[in-house]
Amino acid sequence: MLPPPVLGPARNPAGRQTNWVSHPSDPPTRRWTAAAGPDEVIVGEAVALELRLARLPSRALALALDLCAMGGALLIAALLVEPALSAADDALAAAIVLSAIALVVIGYPVTFETLTRGRSPGKIAVGLRVVRDDGGPIRFRHALTRALVGVFVDFNPIGMGAPAVISSLISARAKRVGDLLAGTVVLRERVPAPSGGQVLVPGHLAGWAAGLPVERLPDGLALQARTLLSRLRELDPVMAAHWAGQLAAEVTGVLGVSPPPGVDPVSTLAAVLAERHRRDLVRTHPAPPPTRPFQPAPPSAGPPEGPFAPPG
Repeated sequence: MLPPPVLGPARNPAGRQTNWVSHPSDPPTRRWTAAAGPDEVIVGEAVALELRLARLPSRALALALDLCAMGGALLIAALLVEPALSAADDALAAAIVLSAIALVVIGYPVTFETLTRGRSPGKIAVGLRVVRDDGGPIRFRHALTRALVGVFVDFNPIGMGAPAVISSLISARAKRVGDLLAGTVVLRERVPAPSGGQVLVPGHLAGWAAGLPVERLPDGLALQARTLLSRLRELDPVMAAHWAGQLAAEVTGVLGVSPPPGVDPVSTLAAVLAERHRRDLVRTHPAPPPTRPFQPAPPSAGPPEGPFAPPG
């Protein structure tokens, strides 16, 4: 017979009480989907931050700035292809025009959001950034999904932006359809610094964590592990240990490795998440090449020789 569900009361960083019901036999996806509120993002440091989500007005302003930039890019493209259009037939001219529009409308957001990890010029001006649902930096596939869905669903000429507006209004995290399909969320960057501490790789697990294929870890599973680590002090110790053991087994199973012998599940999860966050930082902020310190030339052993030598 299954034990009764456990009700875990807690208070989030904003002071609002959060209750979730969990059963020891529930899978992790059921246990932890309610651990982070709609205005919280679990960042790489395994801390639940109370961040301000980017709402419709700020996102509309960023979009307007990006549209102005794309309009300028289309104008430049039109000036460049005008000689080719004048010498081409109607079908070829239409193909060139459509290709230029697609290159700007899709290539502009994909290029900027991939290279800057979630920021277009409009978002930079307004102070917004696109991140994954688990708080990590987006990649090319996220930017491409958002751009394609934006062109064909959110901002298509027939809907006139209505799908994006309706989705943002009814979504608890102000997501448009592209964000829902890409697994991303738009945040305001100008927010207070996190109040919690950073999760570091335990010293005795540094060598083990350095060789882990952490790129195999799905974003959703990483979010569950980070949520658990950020809520350990708010949970019943017995149930927290039980869930940590199950999550550690699932994480190591996905990575295809065995946990180090004699290491508790919490330390195992912390090592995996810290190593994943470290590699994200290395990928997004590569270290500059080392510079050699300045060394003055050694003093000469004697007076210079040649025509400029002092008289003897």
